[in-house]
Amino acid sequence: MMMTEPNSETAKKTQSPILRRLPLIAIVVVAAVGAFTLRDYLSFETLAENREALLAFRDANYLMTVLAFIAAYVVIVGFSLPGATIATLTGGFLFSTFPGVLFNVTAATIGATIIFLAARWGLGEKLAAKMETSEGKVKAIKDGIDENQWSVLFLIRLVPAVPFFVANLIPALVGVPLHRFLISTFFGIIPGGLVYTSVGAGLGEVFARGETPDLGVIFEPHILLPILGLAALAALPMVLKRFKKGA
Repeated sequence: MMMTEPNSETAKKTQSPILRRLPLIAIVVVAAVGAFTLRDYLSFETLAENREALLAFRDANYLMTVLAFIAAYVVIVGFSLPGATIATLTGGFLFSTFPGVLFNVTAATIGATIIFLAARWGLGEKLAAKMETSEGKVKAIKDGIDENQWSVLFLIRLVPAVPFFVANLIPALVGVPLHRFLISTFFGIIPGGLVYTSVGAGLGEVFARGETPDLGVIFEPHILLPILGLAALAALPMVLKRFKKGA
C-alpha cells in the first residue's frame, strides 16, 4: 500500500496555532519567572546602591548608556518584568527630565508594541474576527470600540487605574491597527511618564536624605486633575456621538 505525504497546507494549519502562540507563551513564561527572580534586583534599593557607578558610567559612555538603558527598558516592558516604574525613575535620574522622558516613552512604546504584536498574532486576529461575526452584546461592544478607537485608546492610556499590560492587550484583542496603537501609546503615556521621570530627576536629593521617592505623586490633585482633564477630552468625541444618536 503506497503511503502518501501529508498535505503541506494541512500540516501548516495544524502547526500554525502553536507557532502563532509561541511569542505570547514566551512572554508569559518569562514574566512569571521574572516576577520571582528579579523582584529584589529591579528595585529602588538597587538603584540607590549603584547610583554612583551608574552616573560614572554615564559620564564616560553617554551614548552607550542611552542605548543600554532603552534596550533594558524595552525588555522589562516587553516581557512584563517587575521594575517598569524603577526603570522610569532611572531614566529621569540618569538623563534628567528631558531627554529622560523621551527615552522612557520611546522604550515603553517599543516594549508595549512587542506585547501587542505577540497578542494579536497569537489570539487577537481570530478573536477580533469572531467578535466581528458574532451577535448581541459582544458585537455591540466590538462596534462601539471600532467607532471610537482613538478615544478608547487614549482613555486606557490616560486613566491611571488601567494597568499598562491590560492597555497593551485590549487593542490587540479587538483588532486595532498597529499605527493607531503606536501613536496612542506614545502620546498617551507622555503625561504619566513625564511625572515619574521628573520624580526620577530629583532622586539625587532623595538619596541624600536617605528617603524613598513618593510614587503616589501622580494622584496628587494638581497632577491628577490635568491628566483626568485630558482623559475627558479624549472621551468627548464619544459623548458627542452618543448625544447625536440620542437626538
